[in-house]
Amino acid sequence: MKLTHSFILFVFFYDLALAESVTVDIKEWPVPYENSRPRDPYVAPDGRVWFCGQLNGYIAMLDPATGKFKKMDMTDGERPHNLIIDNQGTLWYAGNTLGYIGRLDPTTGETKKYLMPDNVRDPHTLAFDSKGDIWFTAQHSNIIGKLFVKIGEVKAVEASTPGARPYGIGIDSNDRPWVALFGTHKLATVDPESFTIEEIELPRKKTLPRRLVITSDNTVWYGDYKGGYLGQYNPETAKIKEWPMPGGKRSQPYGMSVDDRDRIWFVATGLSPNLLTGFDSKTKEFISETAIPSGGKTIRNMYYYPPERAIWFGADTNTIGRAIIP
Repeated sequence: MKLTHSFILFVFFYDLALAESVTVDIKEWPVPYENSRPRDPYVAPDGRVWFCGQLNGYIAMLDPATGKFKKMDMTDGERPHNLIIDNQGTLWYAGNTLGYIGRLDPTTGETKKYLMPDNVRDPHTLAFDSKGDIWFTAQHSNIIGKLFVKIGEVKAVEASTPGARPYGIGIDSNDRPWVALFGTHKLATVDPESFTIEEIELPRKKTLPRRLVITSDNTVWYGDYKGGYLGQYNPETAKIKEWPMPGGKRSQPYGMSVDDRDRIWFVATGLSPNLLTGFDSKTKEFISETAIPSGGKTIRNMYYYPPERAIWFGADTNTIGRAIIP
């Protein structure tokens, strides 16, 4: 189902000097498993950090207190793409290349696989709603889906636009998912009750939204991977605003996060070294740029851990990183 949607576009041009200097402390741990593309770290209730080794087919743990790693190899040749952790400490991961979502007990190593419907072959990025159920994207299947955890059933809806490539996902306070459609200049959302999909057209045809985050007022923020813009979509007013990034068109914003002060953080992966960049969603100003010590190469996804005011990320320089946000 495709719904029409009105919007107003505001593009702001300004002196690209940062309005305020926010110092970010970044530490990276070299991952002992070579060339494995460590990615998508998530902090468990006990403070340990779990992440995927996408290229080498493992899930691993970093203990930040000791710097020690522990690895669990996938037994089926899987290349896990993304993971999230529930309040009980159970890991849920995207079995991207084999068409399932996996559940992993980190204590016993026991796994359970939730197979996808036939039309969903590549679970991509996962996100919990308030009930602990899991919304997910399936990029090349052109699907947005939901795993009902207690009953183990999956419900899916196809994007209206062919080849839309549902990619980054976030859940608002009403348990409504919002998705960046990386194959086109659109965002999408799904009604959690009726499971109808709505696509929101962004004003510039060349826009490629890749990741997005949602602030406490349910405003959706996205990065334009191709044009180097940070965008804001207000669902209440249907207005869209965009800000050119300090790094310009070469920025290629990829990993995104939002902290507990509604500041938006993203990594400009088109620049070398990659730059962790901050934007204050209240003052509408860029406030910080910090180089990734290892260079970063590409940072694909990020997770904000409020107790430590820490943004965790994996980098293609084969590191797991932590940025402490003041």
